[in-house]
Amino acid sequence: MTSGPILISSPASSSEVARLAEVRFWIPWIMAVSLFMTQLDATIVNTAVPTIAAAFCVPSLSLKAVLTSYTIALAVCIPLSGWLADRWGTRRVMLGALSVFTLGSLFCGLSSSLPALIASRVFQGMGAALMMPVGRIAVLRVFEKGEIIRVMNFIVIPALIGPLLGPFLGGLIVHWLSWRMIFLVNLPFGCIGLALVQRYMPETRVDPGRLDWGGFLLFGIGVALLSYVLEIFGVHGLGSMEVITLGLVSFVFLAAYVRHARRVANALMPLELFRVRTFRISVVGGCVTRLGIAGMPFLLPLLYQLGLGYAPWQAGLLTMPQAAAAIGMKTLTQPILARLGYRRILLLNTLCIGLTIASFSLVGVHTPLPCIVLLSLVQGAFSALQFTSMNTLAYADTTPSQASDASTMASTGQQLSISFGIACASLITGWFLGGIAQSDTGLLVPALHHAFITLGILTILSGTTFLGLRVHDGAAVSNHRSTEPEEA
Repeated sequence: MTSGPILISSPASSSEVARLAEVRFWIPWIMAVSLFMTQLDATIVNTAVPTIAAAFCVPSLSLKAVLTSYTIALAVCIPLSGWLADRWGTRRVMLGALSVFTLGSLFCGLSSSLPALIASRVFQGMGAALMMPVGRIAVLRVFEKGEIIRVMNFIVIPALIGPLLGPFLGGLIVHWLSWRMIFLVNLPFGCIGLALVQRYMPETRVDPGRLDWGGFLLFGIGVALLSYVLEIFGVHGLGSMEVITLGLVSFVFLAAYVRHARRVANALMPLELFRVRTFRISVVGGCVTRLGIAGMPFLLPLLYQLGLGYAPWQAGLLTMPQAAAAIGMKTLTQPILARLGYRRILLLNTLCIGLTIASFSLVGVHTPLPCIVLLSLVQGAFSALQFTSMNTLAYADTTPSQASDASTMASTGQQLSISFGIACASLITGWFLGGIAQSDTGLLVPALHHAFITLGILTILSGTTFLGLRVHDGAAVSNHRSTEPEEA
């Protein structure tokens, strides 16, 4: 089959029209279920770390490998998603990814030792790495560009809910049930996803040629080392020299991949895509902007729990307004972008996000609760508009044949930028703490306030990456001009 959109552009039989309507209705639901599982799983485990450590009779610090193994598996396997989808077909690869993730969740829940749990998390991460990029490829091949914002808005809602529910739901599970339910909760969602994929996802494929094994090894080793460095930064007992050395080695491998990709015709992730200006600005600008935004989920629980004295479940509730505002903003994103354009929105909204992040420096023990809720609502609305704008702009000027590579590269950039953002937030907070223990509330709160101001300034400065956009950039996706019937 071709890699172009599966759309009916001429009169067709009633059965073909009905089948198209079914596919267009259910693919967003498949993506939503898959994204909810991966995003929930990425955060729900954090709350259970002390409980799991006690069950295995090991120090809590050793459980860091349970978290890093999943993240590293994501970073290494995401680049394979595009080639696998082209070679074996979107439905077959999605079925395999969901099966691996669901089985990995089962193995995690049945693990009887820490090494077994770590191995199961690697297996689980391999499945999660393929689910989102492959699903996004299917969306790009089924829907017209004018429909992408609407579809992505629906799909991304679970991505907003999952990380916010994760810590709260994880706390409830470990309090009332076994820690194993943290992983077993994925099983019913996985079974539902498998049934939907088998029934409704189309099998689209192209001939991708031979897999670029050399590029995969160079990029995989480089990104695995970089992800590991970002995850262990300031946590493990490794000295600064060892961490710096590992970081330099990772950059050597990544630089070698760049040289390799410029010399081979069928690179794992072709750098030619960066010649597409809107794609380049979206990916690079998104990575820089997330340095500030991605650190907030790490810093806010510290402020709420250690600084303001809220219980973990109360701190989780304080993050709920962000999700509510983000969901509400999704209904307004396309009209706003159609009226104001990507350039104006990304420049203005990045400034607003930076100011909002910096405003959390005003939150203290005497701050009224309604003010904290209002600030969370504002942050959620601005963040939702920012993410939708950056994520959809990446596909404004790419061709259908570039869908796999564009999805793979955008997903890889997002994953790495989130890790960079968390590491950046940790580094800045630790620098302002000056090595003092976090339990000293009198010093922690001012350090967090300085970190919010710093991250806000970095976010504001990141807006300069969008100056290269032109007034009419992104019009193909912000203006819905489809003549096809809506899905049922």
